[in-house]
Amino acid sequence: MTAPRDFLRQLHAAAVAAVNGRDAVANALSANPIGSEPVTLIAVGKAAASMAHGALDVLAEQVERGLIITREGYADESLLQRAELEQHETAHPVPDARSLAVGTRLVEFLADAPTRSQLLFLISGGASSLVERLPEGGSAEALAELNSALLAGGLDIGQMNRIRKAFSTIKGGRLTQWLGQRPTKVLLISDVPGDDPGVIGSGLLFPDEQGPPPPEQLAALQIKMPPAPSAPLTQDPVFAAIDWEIVASNSSALNAVEAAASAAGVAVTRHPEFLEGDAVDCGKQVAKALVNGQPGIHLWGGEPTVNLPPHPGRGGRMQTLALAAACELQGLDRLLLAAGTDGADGPGEDAGAIIDGETIKRGRTAGLVAETCLQNADAGRFLAAANDLVQTGYTGTNVMDVVIGWCPEPGV
Repeated sequence: MTAPRDFLRQLHAAAVAAVNGRDAVANALSANPIGSEPVTLIAVGKAAASMAHGALDVLAEQVERGLIITREGYADESLLQRAELEQHETAHPVPDARSLAVGTRLVEFLADAPTRSQLLFLISGGASSLVERLPEGGSAEALAELNSALLAGGLDIGQMNRIRKAFSTIKGGRLTQWLGQRPTKVLLISDVPGDDPGVIGSGLLFPDEQGPPPPEQLAALQIKMPPAPSAPLTQDPVFAAIDWEIVASNSSALNAVEAAASAAGVAVTRHPEFLEGDAVDCGKQVAKALVNGQPGIHLWGGEPTVNLPPHPGRGGRMQTLALAAACELQGLDRLLLAAGTDGADGPGEDAGAIIDGETIKRGRTAGLVAETCLQNADAGRFLAAANDLVQTGYTGTNVMDVVIGWCPEPGV
């Protein structure tokens, strides 16, 4: 077998490849074709460009106009050679004035769509920050302040999006008011537990079944924006006219890891628990499972959170989980890869990390203390010194995180 460290990297690559936005959309449209009418395409999210390529692979000349909204640095200029598209890069994870400008453009684009066209939406994670339209009286500054507080507070994605929807004129199903009578198909890449379409991207086209956030939670955030008008109710007929499908999810990625490891003749233990909550606690949980784990690959999916101090350092939730696990696995012959599927874990270009029993020793040699880095949300600095960071670049997908552990055969 390939060296364990390289094998874990290959397994993570297999996970990402299995949920690639281009292939996922192309496969879905081939299996369930849409009508023959001209198509107006709207792609929003980190995987927007990749998903748009997949749509064009199948629909080709049928796409007569399109709007692509993605994260800064994730645009693909080659799309503009394939169809009449406009492409915008905006802010993530904290929205800014560009997010509001493109929110206005989205509404205008939909309002101007030909009545004879059918709408094809491609939505992936990151959409909540990338596009927004506020009630009158809202501002980019207040929006950024709210989102910064949400990101620092250790909330999961469902909790954050529940609050975001309460102050948006397009989220929580409110974008449906601009669909008109046009046939609408929505393909989604899920970055949320349970694959709830009403949570993905804060539910642009789906009813807000979460309901309003608790008043005490809103009061604690001291939000400086007026609330949005009421969202359409679940029984609103507009939702019945929307055809939707999840085309890639965390489970899809984990299935690919399991298949690749099994094909290599390696035993797989797939842990059913979803890794959520504090990333340090999750790291300890994973390490404990590896200490006495069965030989072979151990596999988890999830999306833990990090409570950020006033001046956080380098690294995101996966790096935090990995460093916390490394503290527990010192001196042991164990490996752990923890990485996002979207290629980004916190600020910077790192997707996560791969640690072993010598990670803490290597970092200490550089003069760093793991516990201090964890307290300062600076796991990335320690892992960089230990030469344990993982970089994948833009992946064209976003299905939360994959955590892959390795336990050797006894005596090996």
